[in-house]
Amino acid sequence: MPGRALLVIDAQRIYTSPDSEMYCKQAAATIAKINAVIADSNKRGDFAVVVRHEHRSDGSDLGRMFDYLGEEESDFNFKQGSDEVLLDADLRVPSKATQLTKTRYSAFVGTSLDSVLRSNAITSLTICGFMTNFCCEATARHGHDLDYFVDFIADATGTPGTEKQTQKQLRERTSDTLAAGYARIWTAKRWCARRSGKPGK
Repeated sequence: MPGRALLVIDAQRIYTSPDSEMYCKQAAATIAKINAVIADSNKRGDFAVVVRHEHRSDGSDLGRMFDYLGEEESDFNFKQGSDEVLLDADLRVPSKATQLTKTRYSAFVGTSLDSVLRSNAITSLTICGFMTNFCCEATARHGHDLDYFVDFIADATGTPGTEKQTQKQLRERTSDTLAAGYARIWTAKRWCARRSGKPGK
């Protein structure tokens, strides 16, 4: 059994469609790097999990996802049945991937992820997807606290950025935080070249 699982988190159209309010710049390039990580994972025989974020259309499973200021939102994203929750059309989903749906930032909350991983003797996680500083980071932190070894493929994650921080800056700052005690940080090129004798940056 493989000891490693690849987690592809929220590679959904809400982040990759240019007309989306949550579009991440250079999303196509990010998806290409995610696909490279998927190809490497397939070659090595890793277990694969593809995660999507989705909420019931009536909002009954929102909890506090969109009221972190104590002000409930009248509208929200990731509604079940909408185009925005679909996986990006260019994502090369592994044929044997386990697919899960979540309703919180961490892919472990309210899902069977932990039990699925443990039943497959998984001890190490490779994390990529969207968003860098929310669902990817939250899952990396949670995975560490559940005693998994975590590898975070920073440039195979995407984020829209904020008014004060670009995608590049958020990738760097998230990486700095995780590297201080939660995960090893990699680029997709370095990750795919590991143990192969090929140089990578």
